[in-house]
Parts: sequence; structure tokens; C-alpha cells
Amino acid sequence: MNDMTKNIVLWLVIAGVLYVVASSINPQPSQQMLNYSSFIHSVESGNVDQVTIGDTRISGQMKDGSRFETVKPPAMDTNLIPTLIQNKVQVTGKEPERQGFLTQLFLSVLPILLILAIFIFFMRQMQGGGKGGGGPMTFGKSKARLMGEDQIKTTFADVAGVEEAKEEVQELVEFLRDPAKFQRLGGKIPRGVLMVGSPGTGKTLLAKAIAGEAKVPFFSISGSDFVEMFVGVGASRVRDMFDQAKKHAPCIIFIDEIDAVGRSRGAGLGGGHDEREQTLNQLLVEMDGFDANDGIIVIAATNRPDVLDPALLRPGRFDRQVTVPLPDIRGREQVLKVHMRPVPVAEDVEPGVIARGTPGFSGADLANLVNEAALFAARANKRMVSMEDFEKAKDKILMGAERRSMVMSEKEKLNTAYHESGHAIVGRLVPDHDPVYKVSIIPRGRALGVTMYLPEEDKYSQSKRAIESAICSLYGGRLAEEMTLGFDGVTTGASNDIERATKMARAMVTKWGLSEKMGPLAYEEDEGEVFLGKQMSQRKHVSEQTSEEIDREVRAIIDSCYSRAKTILEENRDKLDLMAEALMQYETIDAAQIEDIMSGHKPRPPRDWRDQGPGNGTSASSDSEAAGDAKPGDDAIGGPANTH
Repeated sequence: MNDMTKNIVLWLVIAGVLYVVASSINPQPSQQMLNYSSFIHSVESGNVDQVTIGDTRISGQMKDGSRFETVKPPAMDTNLIPTLIQNKVQVTGKEPERQGFLTQLFLSVLPILLILAIFIFFMRQMQGGGKGGGGPMTFGKSKARLMGEDQIKTTFADVAGVEEAKEEVQELVEFLRDPAKFQRLGGKIPRGVLMVGSPGTGKTLLAKAIAGEAKVPFFSISGSDFVEMFVGVGASRVRDMFDQAKKHAPCIIFIDEIDAVGRSRGAGLGGGHDEREQTLNQLLVEMDGFDANDGIIVIAATNRPDVLDPALLRPGRFDRQVTVPLPDIRGREQVLKVHMRPVPVAEDVEPGVIARGTPGFSGADLANLVNEAALFAARANKRMVSMEDFEKAKDKILMGAERRSMVMSEKEKLNTAYHESGHAIVGRLVPDHDPVYKVSIIPRGRALGVTMYLPEEDKYSQSKRAIESAICSLYGGRLAEEMTLGFDGVTTGASNDIERATKMARAMVTKWGLSEKMGPLAYEEDEGEVFLGKQMSQRKHVSEQTSEEIDREVRAIIDSCYSRAKTILEENRDKLDLMAEALMQYETIDAAQIEDIMSGHKPRPPRDWRDQGPGNGTSASSDSEAAGDAKPGDDAIGGPANTH
């Protein structure tokens, strides 16, 4: 029960008590009200036995025992007493009522108390006295949420796939548990740790695990919580947050998405001293200024370290930058095991096999995969989550949700089948290309068909041969349409393929130095953003003649890859027709069926998961169950923007 509810209940109780006291002091027996004329008539008729005369009222009793009451008129009646005596009525006088001292004091103070109570109530509301807080008087107060030692249940056992990052922050836990161990040798614990990594890699989870292991108070706040519309609010909140942290030292302050308040100063069109910069300046002073903040460790998380102010990253503030990368194949297996703990999984589910088939997935993506698999099992009224459910969940995440309700004509369906078959056959035959994982002509997301590749192993760079092979496979779909429908029958479905192939070819020439003619020079720079202090317009670093040579070299790469892809499809026209026929029959084919087609045989029927034993994985050929560095959906030829 909050304070507001308590106050309301208290005043209701007081009002009830006052009503009961008032009722007991002035009992009102049942009696008849008479007007003054009737009263005089009753007296003169001899019906009145006795009366009691007060200041404003006359009450009495009739001879028949009934009681009455009447109001005296304002005008004085001098004949009233003689009339009563003449008619033998017993007359009694009543003294004026006098209230006690306490009653008079209470009645005089009550209005003042009520006014004060109303005033205090509205002041508390303005100061955020309610449960939600946030009144106008609390703008300068910190919005950091304090979590006590026993409130944080997360430990390092709940964090998987980032072993190096866990080792980096292990020192913080040891220092918070035993500071004397480091201080004996003159060592100082880092004032701040900046966690850098892609979204969903577990930066926030790792910070909570540090607090859970160290058993110290944990202040949590977002970078956007500092800045409001009023000037000076952000700086005030920073001061208040560190004041609270000093009272609970040793403790941890965790600032999520610090790039919201820690961007480089002097950026923007005006380059002025705005509210965000005041907040950043105060944060810099609090972290390493004139006053010492011993025992306070600041942990921040961001996926944009390039935009942070250099003063924030210097030693003494954020001494360390801990990179929290995407998990590799072993890390993905560990993350899957963590998320599978509360899920009843069948015996055929192997996290290692799923990990090989989910390249580039972050911890959040893997958690979503397990959740989607559980949802598929629940829809089918299963008691356990099987490998089939994980396969369906992986396809949904990698290729998009199926749109089986979409009606396609047979002609367009056949065209899509040839398009995807062209992608798959060229990708299967060019060197250094990722193996084909699955081909489907079921509309998914915004695409009418999808060809999905998965790399064989974790990849951190690409060779020139691999990039050229990727360009060849991108043009395989358009070439397949051209071979079956003629140039006049080619559709717009390859627009996304052409766009991606052109970007890759231009990057080979201008960024990656993979053109022998243009040499290892950077001819283009990444365009900076205006509000990061960059120039509004990029200066041209190449001449007109060089630009023309770059265009010719890009065109030469595209023409070479286009010609290679065309030759491959012409030499394998029988396999192209066979794969398109299989897609029209089964709608989706996997790596095992593709292997049959490339061997010149009719593909086997689709797998029945009920006949599969544990360990068979996501496809019959192990090369489609590999890991890599591509994010989900990045390798989908004919992806979201490719509508055939």
C-alpha cells in the first residue's frame, strides 16, 4: 500500500469517528414538529403538559404523552409565558449549549489541517511521490534502478559463448570481493569497463553476472535516461547517481547504450554546447575528476564505440574495452544449452548440430530460435521439442515466414523455380562458394523464392575467388530466366541480385584493392554523418579519368562473372530442368536432394523426420550444417528485396 492510499484510509477513519461522536453527543428522540401557531393553539386548548424553552426552540410533551418541538419566531412574544402559566403548563428553561475547549480547538484547527493535507498531497505528487515517480520536482534526481545484493540471481554460469570477455571482467569480481589482494601490490582496479559488441551478444547479461558474482549493489540506467527537455537535468542526474553510488560503495554502475549521451563533443551543424554535452562533461568529471570515487566501478555497453568522445575512452575513465563478439560454433552450442535448460527437448535434439547450422547467430538470435522451436511444438500439441521443430524455427529465422496463402500462377511459379535453380546450380559449381543449404519456391517474407547457403566453417575474411563466385551465383537466377524465357521474358525478380553484385564488384575495386589494374588503393571513403562532426559534403578524392577507369573495371568484373555463370548453366541445362521440376513437385528441396540432382539422378523424396535418428542434423550432407560469420538472412539469394 503506497502513501497516498494510506492517507485516504486515515482521513476516512477520522471522518467516521467524528460522525459517531457527533451522533452520540446529540441524540435526537422521535418527536413531532409543530408550527408556532399550532403550538399556541394547543396551549390555549389545555393539551400541553410541560415545555422546555431554549434560545431558538421550544420542546415539550402533550398530556397524551406525545412529544413535540417548535421553532420560536425571531420576534419576541411577551404573552408566551403568561399564556403558559394561565393554562397550567409546567415551564422549564434550557441553558445555552457550550462546547468544551478540546472540541472548540479541534473544530477551529480542522480546516487548517485539511488545507495542509491537500497541500502536502499535491507537493508529493509534483515531487514524484507516487509509485511511478517522475514529477516535475524530481527532474534532477537519478533514474538509476538500485538492485541489492540478493536481488541479482544471474551468475557467470548463465553467460555462455563469450569466454574471453568473461575472463576480462573476472578481475572486477575478485577486486570487489577482496580489494586488499590488489592494493597490497599497489595495483588499482580499472575505474570503468566499456563492453563493445553487436546487438544481442550479451553485454547487459554479462554486466548483471558481474554484479551477481560480486554480491554488491548494482545501479542500472540507460544512456537516454539522462537527457530531458530542460537544461541541466542530465548533469544533475549524473551527480545524483554518483552521490547514491558513494553511499553504497563498493558498487557497480551499469550504463546501457552509453552512445546516447557519450557522443563526441563539438559535433553537429552548430557545434554548440548543448544539453547532451553538459551531461557528458559531468560524467567525465565524476568518473575521473578532482573528487575520488573509490569503490565505484562503471560498466557501459555500446555497439557504436566509433562515435564516443575520446575523453571518455582514455585510461582513468574507461580503462578497458572488452569486446563481446558473436559466438563461434562452440560458443553457439554452449548458448543453446543454456537456453534449452527450461525447455523439454527430445532425445534427437543435438545442440552441436544446431550450432553448425546457425552461422552468425548472436545469443539473442539463439534464444529466439529456441523459443520459436518451442512455439512450433506447442502448436502441434507436442510434449517435447524435437529436432524437426528446431529445423522449422531455423528456416523461419533464416528465410522468413512462409506465405502459403499467397496465390501464384503456374507460369510465375515455374519462372521462380528456374530462377532459384539457377542460383543453386551456379553456387554449387563455382569454387570457394558456401554450400547450398536449401532451395524453396514457397513465398517467404517479401521474396517469392529463396536459395539459402551456409558456410562450412567460421569465416572472418573472404578471398577474391570467393567474392567472384558469389557474384556468379547472384547472376545465376537472371541467366536461368533468360535461358528459359528469352531476353524479352526476363522479369524484375533479379533487381536485388543485380544491386548486391554491383556493390560487391565496386567494393572489390574501390575498397578492398582486389583489382590488378587499379591496384591496392582506397578510392572511396565511408560517408560520415553530419551529427558526428563530419563534413556535410565529401571531397572528391579521384579525378574524372580515374572514375571512368573504376567504372570500366567494375564492368569488366561483372561481365566476367556473368559470362562464367552463363557457361556453367549452359553446360548443366539438364540439371537446371531437373531441379526446376523437383521444385515444382516438392516446393522445397534440401542438400541431399540437390546432391542427387547434381549427380544426374532424380531427387529422393523429402525427409520424414519421424524416421530420423539422433545426430542426423539439419540435412543429410554435413556440409550444409556449418558455421560462419554471416548474419541470419545475409546469404539468402532472392532475399527480402528480391520478388520474382
